[in-house]
Amino acid sequence: VIDATSLGWGTRVKGFIACFAIGCLCSLLGSCLLWVPGKGLMLFAVFYTLGNIASIGSTLFLMGPMKQLKRMFEPTRLIATIVMLVSI
Repeated sequence: VIDATSLGWGTRVKGFIACFAIGCLCSLLGSCLLWVPGKGLMLFAVFYTLGNIASIGSTLFLMGPMKQLKRMFEPTRLIATIVMLVSI
């Protein structure tokens, strides 16, 4: 099972780059849509949130989900993690 679900380093880097690029693109698009009259604020919130989630999720490719979660909730990073999750 472990061999079937593990990714090679090259695949991990490609996944990281793709996910991070999508996250940056969504955040940039959200910032541009902020100035649309009427629904601009809602579009900004949706795209900027999706961009942040994609950018944070991109690091899952590099370290794996469990290691990422363990490091996020270490005592030295706990407050920053909680503030980030609440603000999303």
